[in-house]
Amino acid sequence: MAHQARKRFGQHFLTDESIINAIVATIHPNKDDYVIEIGPGLGAITLPLLRLTQRLEVVEIDRDLVSFWTEKKLPKLVIHQADALEFDFSHWAQTCLHNIHKDQTLGKVKIIGNLPYNISTPLLFHLMSAIDYVDQQVFMLQKEVIERMVAQPGDSEYSRLSVMLQMRYHMEDCFDVPPHSFAPPPKVNSAVVAMYPKKNIDIEPRVWKMLESLVAKAFSQRRKVLSNNLGEYKDILQLDVATLRARAQEIPGQTYLDWAKILVQHHER
Repeated sequence: MAHQARKRFGQHFLTDESIINAIVATIHPNKDDYVIEIGPGLGAITLPLLRLTQRLEVVEIDRDLVSFWTEKKLPKLVIHQADALEFDFSHWAQTCLHNIHKDQTLGKVKIIGNLPYNISTPLLFHLMSAIDYVDQQVFMLQKEVIERMVAQPGDSEYSRLSVMLQMRYHMEDCFDVPPHSFAPPPKVNSAVVAMYPKKNIDIEPRVWKMLESLVAKAFSQRRKVLSNNLGEYKDILQLDVATLRARAQEIPGQTYLDWAKILVQHHER
């Protein structure tokens, strides 16, 4: 019996061969790479990757799909039945990196997937826990989400997501994926993004925590100017009139980071 896509898991199965080939080319797998796929579905990306790598791991929450893959008894496939929002990607990636160093290969650590659109933003933030150990992330997402991820200051799509991800990743909006590429077709347009963690970025945990809080406050009311959203910090940050009249989406990420460092120093006095 064919597997029926489940709405509660946000399942839309990719069927377009040209798109599948383009995604695999973007991932550019090497036989020594350690790759984990979030939501393998019926194998549109999984099966091509299995032919190109020595190993492949998948994270799947749907018990029926776990059974689907388990029954295939594919020797190179490791299946994790888990919610991706709870899976420890950091531990997984550290283990992979250890094995690469031990075996002295040129393998890379990659996380890929057609992410469920209903949890894409929290999942992207969850994946940041593994950022120090990952070389590449390639995801299919709702096009609107990717537009926010890569938006620049002043763009209408520039948001909290833009600031936080751009602090830690170089990102490329690779190509669009129309609804008819899936079964069942989603009601939104999709796209593929490639994310490359920035190396040697030294942001202290306390500064990062402050940055998260500061950016969340700045974007809490997008139509309001910063004198409303960040007015409580205007004296500490010595914000001038022009800045106080600006909106959150006009401020570069580096400026938010500089402000976060000042606030951490102020609270530690």
